[in-house]
Amino acid sequence: MSILHVQWTVKPIILPQPRLRCGGCGDVRAFKCSGKTRLNANGRKLDAWLIYRCIMCDNTWNRPIFERRHVTDIDPDVMEALHRNDAAWIAAFAFDVADLRRHAGQIEEFPDVWVRKAVLAPAPANWLHLRISIVLERPVCLRLDRLLSAELQISRSRLRGFEDRGCLRMAAGGAAPLRKVLHRDICVEIDLAAEAHREAIGWAARIGGCG
Repeated sequence: MSILHVQWTVKPIILPQPRLRCGGCGDVRAFKCSGKTRLNANGRKLDAWLIYRCIMCDNTWNRPIFERRHVTDIDPDVMEALHRNDAAWIAAFAFDVADLRRHAGQIEEFPDVWVRKAVLAPAPANWLHLRISIVLERPVCLRLDRLLSAELQISRSRLRGFEDRGCLRMAAGGAAPLRKVLHRDICVEIDLAAEAHREAIGWAARIGGCG
């Protein structure tokens, strides 16, 4: 089978925002991550928080990172990241929605993503099938059909047409869950043998798109 095989590495752009009752506004508001941490020492024990700010009044909320942790029990790399307000470490923690749900009943997540594309193997000139290996750098709040539509530059109704005709499937077999939010790495295969715009779709899969 002649296959164009590409990999998309997908990374969310906008940090999730917890919705909390704001002491300044007196109402439930979205809080945005400030990108700053706070450390507090009590003898040999430390508390650490990630600071969020109300999007309306700038009132703060401190999201616990750890509390009453003995200094010897803290990973030195974590301590260094907290002291430096390391942007990459903070982003990874801020994107941990499972932990955030321990402190906030409502969370706003955003579908905006950045996509890095790579061709995994030279495509034969007469390729007819497109295989897309989707790798999630972090959890995303984005449906598969929205990602494919944006990055392949085709409509979602066209994608559903591929699915209805059995031309769009999981690489391991079975229908692709187009309407479901991506929650794990996935490999999608599209049979484009009968598609007049196969080359344009292939170009978008390799280079073009909105990511």
